[in-house]
Amino acid sequence: MNGPTFPLTHDVVLIGGGHTHALVLRMWGMRPLPGARLTLINPDPGAAYSGMLPGHIAGHYDRESLDIDLVRLARFANARLVLGAATHLDTANGMIHVPGRPPIGYDLASIDIGITSDLPDLPGFSDHAIPAKPLGPFASAWTSFLEKTTGPARVTVIGAGVAGAELAMSLHHRLKRSGRPATITLIDRSNALSDTAPGARDKLLNKLENFGITVIERTGIARIEANAVQLENGKQIPSDFTIGAAGATSHQWLARSGLDLTDGFLTTSETLQTSDPAVFAAGDCAHFAPSPRPKAGVFAVRQAPVLFHNLRARLTKTPLRPYRPQKRYLKLISLGGKSALADRPGLPAVAGPLIWRWKDHIDRKFMDRFTDLPAMPAPRLPREHTATLRDTIGDKPMCGGCGAKVGRDTLTRALAAPTHAIRDDITALPGDDAALLHTGGAQQVMTSDHLRAFTNDPDTMTRIAAIHALGDIWAMGAEPQAATATLILPRQSEALQSRLLAEIMTTARDTLHKAGAEIVGGHTSLGDELTIGFTLTGLCRTEPIKLQGAKPGDALILTKPIGSGTILAAEMQMKARGDWVANAYRQMMQDQSKASQILQNAHAMTDVTGFGLAGHLLNICETSGTAASLSLKDIPTLEGAQTLAETGIRSTLYPQNRALLPDLPETPDTDLLFDPQTAGGLLAAVPAEKATALLQQLQNAGYPAALIGQITEGPPGITLT
Repeated sequence: MNGPTFPLTHDVVLIGGGHTHALVLRMWGMRPLPGARLTLINPDPGAAYSGMLPGHIAGHYDRESLDIDLVRLARFANARLVLGAATHLDTANGMIHVPGRPPIGYDLASIDIGITSDLPDLPGFSDHAIPAKPLGPFASAWTSFLEKTTGPARVTVIGAGVAGAELAMSLHHRLKRSGRPATITLIDRSNALSDTAPGARDKLLNKLENFGITVIERTGIARIEANAVQLENGKQIPSDFTIGAAGATSHQWLARSGLDLTDGFLTTSETLQTSDPAVFAAGDCAHFAPSPRPKAGVFAVRQAPVLFHNLRARLTKTPLRPYRPQKRYLKLISLGGKSALADRPGLPAVAGPLIWRWKDHIDRKFMDRFTDLPAMPAPRLPREHTATLRDTIGDKPMCGGCGAKVGRDTLTRALAAPTHAIRDDITALPGDDAALLHTGGAQQVMTSDHLRAFTNDPDTMTRIAAIHALGDIWAMGAEPQAATATLILPRQSEALQSRLLAEIMTTARDTLHKAGAEIVGGHTSLGDELTIGFTLTGLCRTEPIKLQGAKPGDALILTKPIGSGTILAAEMQMKARGDWVANAYRQMMQDQSKASQILQNAHAMTDVTGFGLAGHLLNICETSGTAASLSLKDIPTLEGAQTLAETGIRSTLYPQNRALLPDLPETPDTDLLFDPQTAGGLLAAVPAEKATALLQQLQNAGYPAALIGQITEGPPGITLT
C-alpha cells in the first residue's frame, strides 16, 4: 500500500466507530495531517446507524443500508483498522488493550463507543433476550427470527421510551406486512414515553393503542424465560422474541481507566477532553459537563467538526475550539409504516407521511456521506516521462500480498536450476515449495517469503504473512522449526518504530509458536511502506511431499476457498464490502498445520498462493507429467469474490497468471482460477479411494475443504467440467 510521503511522528487512536468518529474519519480523508498515523478500533467492520434502525426493522431499508462501512472509510482516511473491542485504557503508559493482540500505543486517543445495557444482569436476559444495542447484533437477531419462525408472533419490548416505542411500532408493521398475527407488549418500570413533550406523548400513545400494542407502565420485571417475561407483580407475558430497549449504561471498562466519570460516563470539558488532556470522548459514552445533554445522535454528529479540529490542534500546538451544543433539538420518531412524528420542545407535535419523507431524506443524506466518498486521484506524472510509463503504472493501485508478486514465467526463468550443483547435501526441487536440505541425517526444508502490506493493521498483516510463509513448510508435510523475520518499516519516529516493532514481533512469536517454530532473529530497514517476511526451516519426519508424484485418478482436495486477490484488489479501490474483507482476513489467518497432518500421505501437494489455483495445479501437472480436470461448481470461493469478479475487478498479477492457460474460457467463474491467493489453502492430489474420508477429517477439523477435481492422463494442462 502507498505509504506516507513524510515520516510518521504521532499516533492518534479512535476507540469505537460511533457517528462522531465516522465523520472524523471522513474529514481526515479529505484533509489528512502529515506525520499523524490514524487508527480506528472497532469490534466489527461496520457500524449500524441508529437513525435507520426502526426503518430496517419495519422493512423499509435492507441490512446493508443500515451500516457505515468502516473498512471502506478507513481505506479512504488511510487509517489502520483494528477489528476488536477495547477492554482497557492504560493512560499511564499510553496503551490501549484489545484481547488477542498486542497493546496499541497512542499519543492522542478519542473514545466513541456508545452505550450498552444493564439488562443482561436481569435473570434470564442473556439466555432468552436480545438488547437493542449494539444495533448490528440486534438487527441480525431480528432477521433470523423472521426467517426461522412462522405463524403468530409474540414480541415483548422492555423499555417504553422513544426507542422502545419506535421498535414496537416497527415490529408491528413488519409482522403485519408479512401476514403474521402479532401480540406486541411494551413494558417500563416508569411512565411510558416520559422523554417526550406532552403533545407528542399523547399522539404516540394513541398510535400504540391503534396498533393493538399493549403498554404496561410502572411495572418491574422479575425474570426472562424462554417463552415468557415474568413481571414482579406475578403476571406472565408470553413472548417468543424479547428485546431490551432500556437500562442504558456505560461500558464497564471505562471505570478502570482512571478518568473522571459522571454516572459511569466519561466527563468531558468544553473541548471534549476528559480529565486526561490526551484523551477525548464523544457521543453517548461521554457526559458533557459544561452543559449536560440527553443521549442523542444529533449531538454526536455536531461534535465531529470540533473533535476533528481539536485532535489536529493538539498535534499542531494551536488553540482548541469549544463545543457549543444546541439548547433544543428535533426528534423525528418513526411510526412503523412510512409515517413519522416530529417532536420539538415548544412546538406542537406533527405526524404523517410528509414527516417520514423528511426523516428519510435526512437519514439518507447522512449515510450518503459514507457511500459517496471522493475517488482517490491517481498520482500525477511529471511533465516529462518515458513513453510507456503511464501504461506500466496502469489505472488501478498496485495490489498488496501475493497480488504484488512477480509472475510465474518470469520467476521460473530467473530461478532456473543451475547446470552444475556444487553441493551434494541439497536436493534440487525446481518449482517446488521449499528447498530440501540433508543435515546430519535429518531432512530439512527451507523457504522464504514476504508480503507487501495490504492492511495498515500490523497484527493482521503479521499473522497473514506468517501463515503465508508457513504454507510452504506445511505443503511439503514438514514441521515448522525456526524462523527469521525480515521487515521494512515505513519512515517514522523512533517512538513509533518501537511501537510498531513490538506489535509485529509479539504477533509473529505468537503465530509461529502455535505452529511449533521459534523466531531466532531477523533484519529491519526503513522504506516507503510496510513489508513483512519470514525465512523458515522445517523438519520432515518422513519423505517430503513434493509437486512431483500426482497420479492419474487421484482426487484433488483444496482446503481453503479462493478469491482473496480479487477481494484485496477491490478493497484497495474501495469497492469491496467491509464484511467480505473481514471474512477474507479470517480465512487467510487460518493455519494449515492440522490440514498438513491430515494430508501427510498425499501423492503431491502445494499451497495455493501467487500463481492462483490454476497456476499451482499446472505446476503439479508439469512436474508429475499429468493433466488435471477441475469441476468449477465444486471450487469454493470467498464471499463476495464472485460478485466482484463479475464487475471486472482483477488483481494486478491476474494478466500474467491468465496467460499460463490461454485456451481456458474467460468468464468470471474461470477468472478466479487465476486469482493470486495470499495465505491460500493446500492443494493435494490424494488416492481417490481415500478422498472422501480425508475430506471429512478436514471439515471436522474446521477447514472449508472441498473435492474440486482429479488428476488425469495426458500432457500437462487443465480442463474444466
